This record gives sequence, structure tokens and C-alpha cells, in this order.
Amino acid sequence: MRIKRVAALAAAATLAFGLAACGGDDAGEGTGSKSFPAGSTMERLNKAQKIKVGTKFDQPGFGQKGLSGKPEGFDVEVAKIIVKELGIPEDKIEFVETPSKVREDKIVDGSVDLVAATYTINDKRKERIAFAGPYYEAGQNILVKKDDTTITGPDSFKDGTKKVCSVTGSTPAEKIKEYVKDVATQLVLFDTYDKCRDALKNGQVDAVTTDNVILLGYIAKDEASFKLAGDNFTKEPYGIGVKKEDTDFRTFINDTLEKAFADGSWKKAWDDTAGKFGAELGAAPTINRY
Repeated sequence: MRIKRVAALAAAATLAFGLAACGGDDAGEGTGSKSFPAGSTMERLNKAQKIKVGTKFDQPGFGQKGLSGKPEGFDVEVAKIIVKELGIPEDKIEFVETPSKVREDKIVDGSVDLVAATYTINDKRKERIAFAGPYYEAGQNILVKKDDTTITGPDSFKDGTKKVCSVTGSTPAEKIKEYVKDVATQLVLFDTYDKCRDALKNGQVDAVTTDNVILLGYIAKDEASFKLAGDNFTKEPYGIGVKKEDTDFRTFINDTLEKAFADGSWKKAWDDTAGKFGAELGAAPTINRY
């Protein structure tokens, strides 16, 4: 009887071990599969098994609410790559709408854990937050009506007769000020690019300016109405925004991005989203580990 009992216990232990081993892949998204430095943001998020990601809900190809009611696009997919590396299941991501003008605020006040939202890396923003990346380089361009031949680039606004729309707090809104004759009368600002697109379509403005890949998304959805006017006239390196002092988290994200560049997941994310609109991905950018 004692021999049988010992054998039964051994079998139960072997079964339990086997189940745990078999469950390794399924549990690979969970807390037990990842080890991070004590006290780090990575450890906190992994233990919590949830994360808040700031992104945009109005950027075709990058971050736009789809039929599922959830944001879809390249920024969203890049964020998912980072979250997976943290060992957090995709369904535990809370996507928070984060328009241009509040991106730094949401990082600083802790409303989100990171921001992936066509977020151009620049020195002014680095005064408040930190950037991992870049993971893509876009360029500012101009969207006009399909039949418009009067606007051919940013210099077309110098005569003071044309109105151009952009988004409050965005890099494109600041850049276009260098080309307009009268900012007060020519530059129209909204909180989302969808409103700019609508203003262009109904004749309230003559053009919309932002990054080329965003504008290509609008063209892809309505080729009969819109076109680009001229070539890109800036370089816009997109980064992941995090708290300024969180060097370890920024390093972790940079490492994750480089891994994604190498293993093909970055390119797949592009091909499945913004790449469908005709924009070129190009070579993987060099991470700026400042």
C-alpha cells in the first residue's frame, strides 16, 4: 500500500510538472515568464499585467478607431510589440486617446505609461519627457483638393491668400508658420486631423498640412477628393514618449525596437497597416540612445 501511495504521489507530481511545462507558451504573456530589475517600470507593469498606451484615434494607417471600436495602425502595432516584450497580454492594453496637444501632459501626469502617436522627437518636447526610438521617419507635406493647381508646396502660402489647417500642439502646425504671411488669418487649428480634412472638403480651408503618411491615409480613403501638393519639406522622426527620468524604461523600449527591426515584426506591422497606403517604409532608423 505504501509503495502504491508513493507511486501515485510521484505520478501526480509528474503530471503537475508536465502541465506547467505545457502551459509555458500560454503563460508566456504572463508575470512568471519575464524577469525585470526590481523597482523598474518594466517590473511594475509586468506584475500588474496591464498597461495604458496613449495613441491617436484619427490617424489613418497609424492610429485610427476601426470597426472593432479599437485603434488600429502602425503606432498601435509598434506599441503591441513593446507590450508583448513586457509579458503583458494584448487584451490587457488600455488605449487612451491622446491628441497632439496633450501628449506630454498625459506622460507627465501618469495618465498613460507610454505614448505612440505619430510623435516627432524634438528638443522642446525633451524638456518635459523622454523618447525611445525613432522607429520611423516621416516628412511634412500638404493635402489639397484633387483639382487644385494653385498650391504646389509650402511657399504657396506666402502671398497671404490661402488658408491651411493643422492640429494644435503639433510639429507641422509650428513649421508651417514659417511659410504663411499672416498666422492669425491663414492658419486654422483643430484638435484632430479629421476636422481639418472635413474643413478642406467643405471649402473652409484650402489645404491641410501634417506628415505625409497621415495624408496618404486620407487619400487612400478618398482618392477622388484629395492629392498631395509637392514634396516633403521636413523630416519627422517618430519616437515613443515616456517619463523624462525613466532611463531604464527608455533603454528597454530601444532594445525592443532594435529586436523588432531585426526579426521582421516591425516590417510586418508596417505592411499590415500604413504600408497599404503606398508610403515607403525604408531602412530601419538608427536608435538615438541619448
